[in-house]
Amino acid sequence: MMKRLAFLALLPALAFAAPEGAMVTAGPLTALDKLQSVPMVKDAPIPHRNIQVKSWQTMKGTKVMFVENHDLPMLDVRLVFDAGSARDGEKSGLASLVSRMIDEGTTTRDTSAIAAAFENLGASFSTSSYRDMSLADLRVLSNEKYLDPALDVFNDVLANPIFPDAAFTRIFDNAQVGQQQKQQSPAAQAGVMFYKNLYAWHPYALPPSGTADSLKNIKAEDLRAFHKQYFVAANAMIALVGDIDERRAQQIAERISAGLAEGKPAPPLAETPALTRSRHLHLNFPSQQTHILLGQPGIKRGDPDHAALAVGNEILGGGGFTTVLMKELREKRGLTYGVYSSFVPMRAQGPFMINLSTRNDQAGQVLELVRDILRDFIKQGPSEDQVKEAKDNILGSFPQSTASNSDILAYIASMGFYNEPLDYLETFPDRIRAVSVEQVRKALKSHLNANKMLSVTVGQGVEVKK
Repeated sequence: MMKRLAFLALLPALAFAAPEGAMVTAGPLTALDKLQSVPMVKDAPIPHRNIQVKSWQTMKGTKVMFVENHDLPMLDVRLVFDAGSARDGEKSGLASLVSRMIDEGTTTRDTSAIAAAFENLGASFSTSSYRDMSLADLRVLSNEKYLDPALDVFNDVLANPIFPDAAFTRIFDNAQVGQQQKQQSPAAQAGVMFYKNLYAWHPYALPPSGTADSLKNIKAEDLRAFHKQYFVAANAMIALVGDIDERRAQQIAERISAGLAEGKPAPPLAETPALTRSRHLHLNFPSQQTHILLGQPGIKRGDPDHAALAVGNEILGGGGFTTVLMKELREKRGLTYGVYSSFVPMRAQGPFMINLSTRNDQAGQVLELVRDILRDFIKQGPSEDQVKEAKDNILGSFPQSTASNSDILAYIASMGFYNEPLDYLETFPDRIRAVSVEQVRKALKSHLNANKMLSVTVGQGVEVKK
């Protein structure tokens, strides 16, 4: 699905899960990435980095987000298209294949020439695809000697791919190998089952990488048609961070946008279906561990309760070894090595999930315990001390999450794609500080219902009360 793991700081949120249940740091770092053994100085000021985000539209209507930063002689570029797997239609895995094949040749360059051009310029190029979006990244020295020709190749790859048949066969075979590997992973199978049954008919139901059967229905011509429809200026967003001024940023953005066909924006996604009752699904799997996923539809981007839920989730299961779930399941009972909760806010309503693995013979007990813990947490809510500690953890890790240009690029690209306000990064600490215990309790009760949860188990011999 990705040519490199470039999503670690993509979402302007707190500690959310990636598709298929894989945990990532998406925003301020999770507590597992913090040095929690180092005592915090009481009431110490939070380091502040002034990040001024500027935004405009190109002549073709492409939104641009820009941060000027002269710390390094580099420029980072991200082009985001509303062209994730939610646009696959009946051919699940299509967006993923487009992303994987887009640099396999253009009308003027073959794949070897593309790779050699970037390498000779010391530039890096990568692509990736997810449920909401497809991304293309370029990193290059800001010196015009390297920047100008790198942009030429970048524009050519994105605007003029030919998706050659020979390369399609190779990429398709690799994708099928990936499907076989997923079949051998209980965690991957749990993720597929969870999304499929949580979202039913909605585009989020199917895995971004497709399935072994769906991939068989995709031809090279489908990739060309998908690219022609969605990789267009009206359906794109450009993010720029680095060693250029605003005037040069405008020139570069115009150059990228002008190279794309004008096109039309993708239509809005439908609202996601709601769970009306609790359900449990089990898949027998020859493994020593059972993977468990429990959850329900969570929130969309821009939800006013986002900050309160982020604090609540930090306490429940998003903050590492000090969370409620970790203490109850790992420290007190030794039932799992790790357990995590997450919200995944997306363009449509993304999921809330609790994710863990445990021995097959205790999976039923563990799932029932997780349900009880979640029910009590929603009902009682966190304490004053828990909220204060969670806020301190989030604020303490926030400066690290904007430490590099690539971090900032990921933030502003997501902000632009989801129409977050330009001062999102500047106001983030204040929004977290303003969260009260009562707001957390109210948000949890408003968005989570312990009696309407989907649970999925993948392992051997699991007996669970439905």
